[in-house]
This record gives sequence, structure tokens and C-alpha cells, in this order.
Amino acid sequence: MIRIGPRDLSASAATRLKEYQSAIDRENSYEARVRRAQKDFKAHSRNKKFREIKSALASMCFGPRRCMYCEDSVADEIEHHHPKSLYPELTFVWPNYLYSCGSCNGKKLAKFAVFDQSGKAVEVSRKRGAPLLPPLSGDPLLVMPRIEDPLELLILDLRDTFCFEPRAADGSRAHSRARFTIDALALNRRPLLQARCDAYHSYRARVREYGSARNARRHRLIQALGRMPHPTVWQEMRRQHQSIPELAELFSEVPEALRW
Repeated sequence: MIRIGPRDLSASAATRLKEYQSAIDRENSYEARVRRAQKDFKAHSRNKKFREIKSALASMCFGPRRCMYCEDSVADEIEHHHPKSLYPELTFVWPNYLYSCGSCNGKKLAKFAVFDQSGKAVEVSRKRGAPLLPPLSGDPLLVMPRIEDPLELLILDLRDTFCFEPRAADGSRAHSRARFTIDALALNRRPLLQARCDAYHSYRARVREYGSARNARRHRLIQALGRMPHPTVWQEMRRQHQSIPELAELFSEVPEALRW
């Protein structure tokens, strides 16, 4: 998971979202706002007017519309970073949207946690059948790739497991955020580990092919590399290349690849 580039909506689409959100905000209780949020999003997200929002999200994805979380499957579901069942006031707020695959969206659901006033991580996910009460306020643990770089908190093991791990020491705020993000999204589920391993070898092969290709073909190889799944693997290969001998050798032969 890496940072997603910014994208603005057209004035008409932004106005439409604001109108949808205003209808929720006018409800006179938190419980009513939650129920209205669920109902309205289900209805509006399926109409033709929502196509621009989906198209804008698709254009922000890497490669051929890869999920913004796992980078493996095709993104086809709008995911609320702050769950609408907990934060109805963010149901139709553009910066709260990500484009994810069904698997990642299904894993995350309404899992969410915040740091309380003492700095303790507290999960605020609501259990089935629990009263509809506002969640504890506080800074979120879940990484938001639209406004921050996830790789400042996460590191990908390229030597062995291809698992994501926290970069910071255990007990730190950064470690808690990384661990919650990894677990909430199930970023280390088995199929993804194999897919990242395969991507690693594919990226390495592309760089080697570039090194032996004629100039006319090199540009096409760079473009093809940019469409490959798991761009985090490529970013981590460049970031970690000095500490992994086979990557140090690879990039010494094709140093310009560090700038791709």
C-alpha cells in the first residue's frame, strides 16, 4: 500500500455529494443519521450520477484499477476510510473515499480504532446489535493513503515472507497504527504473500530485460512496469536495494531504474 495521488471532483459532482450529505446531517439524532447514511449511500451509489465519483477513484488507482489497499485485485467498491456506520457525517465526503476490491472491503467492514486522550489505542467498532451511539473521539489508527504515505509506517519483507510489518518499535504510536492497519485489512493473507513474491521476481526480470533491450523497446518496458500489480513491491525494491545484495547488484547495472 502506497500513497495515492490527489484528484479533485468537478464542481457539479462536489455539489451533488454536498447535497447528499446535507440530507443526512439534517436528521435530528445520531441514530437517525446512521440509518439515513446506510440507506442513502446504498441508493445514491448505484445511480448514474455517481459514475463520475467512481471514475475519479478508478483514475487514482495504480495500473489497471488495482485495489488501493491490496494492489492485487480489481477495485470495484467505494470504501469509507471512516466507516459510515460510525461516522455518518462523512458518508458523502470525497476525501473519505477509497476504491477497494470486495475482499479488502469485506475484511475491513467497519473496523476502526482511535487514540484516546491518554494516547491509548481503543477500538471503536460497533458490535452487532449494540446501541447506535457515537464513537469515542480521537485520532484514527487506520492509515489513509490519500493523505499520508503508508510506507512511513509499514515495511515489506522482501527477503523471505513478503509480509508487511510495522517500521517503528513496539509500543510506539506508529507501531500501533501499522499493526492495526495490517490486521484490519488482512494485508498478510496468504494469497497476497505469494502474489507479492511473484511480483518481486517479475519486476526484477523487467529490469534485467530493460538492461539488455534496444533503446526503442526500453520505453515500452518502463510503461509496462508501471502497469504491473503490487507497486509497493517495486517501491520497496528501490528503497531497500542497498541492504539486499541481489537488488544492489541489479540496480548497479541499471541505476536509472531507481528513478522510475
